[in-house]
Amino acid sequence: MNGPSVPGAARPGTDGSAAPGTVWPGTPIEVLLAFLKLGLTAFGGPVAHLGYFRTEFVNRRRWLDEAAYAELVALCQFLPGPASSQTGFALGLLRAGPWGALAAWAGFTLPSAALLVLFAEGAGALSASAWGSGLLHGLKLVAVAVVAQAVWGMARTLCPDRPRAAIALGATALATFAPAAIGQVAAIAGGAALGLALLRDGAAPPAAPLPAVPVSRRVGVACLLLFALLLGLLPLLHGLGGGVAVFEAFYRSGALVFGGGHVVLPLLRDAAVAPGWVAEDAFLAGYGAAQAVPGPLFTFAAFLGAVLRPGPGGALGAVLPTLAIFLPGLLLVLGALPFWAALRRRPAAGAALRGANAAVVGLLGAALYDPVWTGAVLRPTDFVLVLAGFLLLTLWRAPPLLVVALGAAAGTGLGLGLEAVVD
Repeated sequence: MNGPSVPGAARPGTDGSAAPGTVWPGTPIEVLLAFLKLGLTAFGGPVAHLGYFRTEFVNRRRWLDEAAYAELVALCQFLPGPASSQTGFALGLLRAGPWGALAAWAGFTLPSAALLVLFAEGAGALSASAWGSGLLHGLKLVAVAVVAQAVWGMARTLCPDRPRAAIALGATALATFAPAAIGQVAAIAGGAALGLALLRDGAAPPAAPLPAVPVSRRVGVACLLLFALLLGLLPLLHGLGGGVAVFEAFYRSGALVFGGGHVVLPLLRDAAVAPGWVAEDAFLAGYGAAQAVPGPLFTFAAFLGAVLRPGPGGALGAVLPTLAIFLPGLLLVLGALPFWAALRRRPAAGAALRGANAAVVGLLGAALYDPVWTGAVLRPTDFVLVLAGFLLLTLWRAPPLLVVALGAAAGTGLGLGLEAVVD
């Protein structure tokens, strides 16, 4: 479902970009409010975020259908950058144009960035208490249920036959045993290649599964050139120091990581700790806090900017690193989407996309095990709570926000109970 049709909307251009005067089915305010809710409640890391996005925008709001969502996820997993933030940016772009894209990014990113700045200022004692650590653990268990629901629902839709189920299984194995960045890219590329070889006789994809992309090819090329220019030119200017050096270090970190999430942490350590801008113990404390807040892990850059010395510190110091680390991934989305819309119309591309979509299911399955399951399910009680959350989401169709609230309450209760036992 691509949203309700809008009377008087212009036809998209032949390259998949929007024709002048196009009326989009949503507004930037609608997009901002939808993503702000997720920015305040989407715990669990990038894979869980993709599950929350699917529940909110495919199942509940019906901004797009399962196949279109899987295509966006496949594209953003294949590009360097924070995959969940790129997917959200693309959803906002398709729903409400460029302002919708910025609204989606702001709504999903700013809550966690603000919380990490507060933590940097000394307001991060939550995990030190039994009830606080229990609350955070309950939220991790909710994330397991959300990811499991996403894997189950996408597998039923995108892996309906033996070849695609086999591709998904192979992608799971590859992502489980290969290094994170290599495994992700190889799984999607391999899924596309197998789809090209095995799935040419399948039903053709819908004529236009995605809404018209409000970015022309010319703008797309400009964004790709700007991405490459900044990546090549900024290291030459690093010696100038000050804000230029900070921007270069965080831009490089965002540009050279695939899949986002925890993969970016070694790059950020090299960017901030190695030059002496941030102390090792402060870096580790901020890393722990970044795992405890909702929203994208890339907002760890906001914490680092807030404690970075020399620098203005606080909220002002957080602005430049936060913008720098997200910018390359968003430029790549803007650059790739116009060509993606044109490429996918070809029959061979449709077969490759079916294979890539099956591989995405496999990647989510691998991530469901590690780090989502292994990092949260530590005792039999945890398993029961995860199963309860999964059943609430799949059978009772409970709103994700209600499941988040119940999981947080259950985790808090368990934390206080364990403290009482220890005492």
